[in-house]
Amino acid sequence: MRDENFEYIPNTPKEEAEMLAAIGAASFDDLLEIPSGFRLKRPLNLPAPLSQMELKREMAALANKNRNASDTLSFLGGGSYDHFIPSTVGHVIGRSEFYTAYTPYQAELSQGLLQTIYEYQSMICQLTDMDVSGASLYDGASALAEGALMAMRVTKRNTILVARSVHPHYRQVLKTYLSGLPNTLVKEIDLDEGRLAMAAFESAMDESVAAVLIQQPNFLGHLEEAEAFAEKVHAKGGLLVMAVDPISLGVLKTPGEYGADIAVGEGQALGNAISYGGPYVGFFATRQSMVRQIPGRIVGATVDVQGRPGFCLTLQTREQHIKRERATSNICTNQALNALAAAVYLATLGKQGLNEVARLCIAKSHEAFEQITALPGFHAAFPYPFFKEFVVKTDRPVSEILEKLLAKDIFGGIDLGSYFPELQNHLLICLTEKHRSDDIKRLVEGLAAIR
Repeated sequence: MRDENFEYIPNTPKEEAEMLAAIGAASFDDLLEIPSGFRLKRPLNLPAPLSQMELKREMAALANKNRNASDTLSFLGGGSYDHFIPSTVGHVIGRSEFYTAYTPYQAELSQGLLQTIYEYQSMICQLTDMDVSGASLYDGASALAEGALMAMRVTKRNTILVARSVHPHYRQVLKTYLSGLPNTLVKEIDLDEGRLAMAAFESAMDESVAAVLIQQPNFLGHLEEAEAFAEKVHAKGGLLVMAVDPISLGVLKTPGEYGADIAVGEGQALGNAISYGGPYVGFFATRQSMVRQIPGRIVGATVDVQGRPGFCLTLQTREQHIKRERATSNICTNQALNALAAAVYLATLGKQGLNEVARLCIAKSHEAFEQITALPGFHAAFPYPFFKEFVVKTDRPVSEILEKLLAKDIFGGIDLGSYFPELQNHLLICLTEKHRSDDIKRLVEGLAAIR
């Protein structure tokens, strides 16, 4: 761990001159390969220099302008969740042999690190009810996009159907991923009362579709008719790619049980802090029949020539390891530290613990839903079941509601009108196992006081 008292000590002009002399360069500019025509010819537009003490005070003042879930009661969700993180997670990932978020190179020399990735893969397979799991990806958004690419490789088709109920940021990343591919078509399927519209899906589904991408629970918190979609997709020879909330799998059916072919998701909720949006970790699992199309890498268990157990990189389909035209992806990291946090979290909780966390999420969110929708001016927006996030329709602009709640040190939720033009005055609220009844009371009282 970094010593918080460690301070950066700059080189003196004399030290710089000595280093340049040893290198054989006349000046620092001689070390730059940037052509002189592209270099800035004036000093940077920066304020006057500060002493070390003044700089630390200035940085602290800037940092204190941030609001976070530690000093503000938060009901934010939408893909980043404030779950409790057991102390075991920090103790393990803080060990010096693990404390890096980057992918292992010369990996077989790091047997302990490979074992943690292997354990992570095994837990993801159990969690999703899939045969094989990769060694993690950047985040949930890129994992979903990689699922679309993999489906296109497997089916030899170029059309992707994605539900508008999938996270808006995930859909943006998907379009960016596929934008450079020729003859590729991404079609968004519209919403119907907060879920993927079955009629619109059926009219768009044909033999040109490589995969249908859905989210369970979806961005609005609702449960999709996943089994019905799986049957219709498979009937046309396509694949079902399902993005899931891993915490929900403590109580809901797994992607495997729904009939999904590829399961992806954001692993932040598994022992990783919100951290202002990252770094996070994406998980990716699929059927054994498609194992060679998995992006990234897979760690396998083996034995050495003396029969001793060990671990090795069994599959490396990255362009850094094989010919670029044969690579499944240019993914160059597997967020090893974040994946380790997820593995430690799952090992700490176990099946019973994950089930309890999921049940608490359901109980807390439904308690809040019932109380909020009993208030004047707040109504249930949709009739479908939800897990830990729900939508209420308001009589006032959501931006106004959120501003007044923030004045009371409450993050009230997400303004859905920012993402869906048809959902103006709709508020997305999330609760996890960390919320107590007095937190719910404080939110309800804050909403009731808005006039």
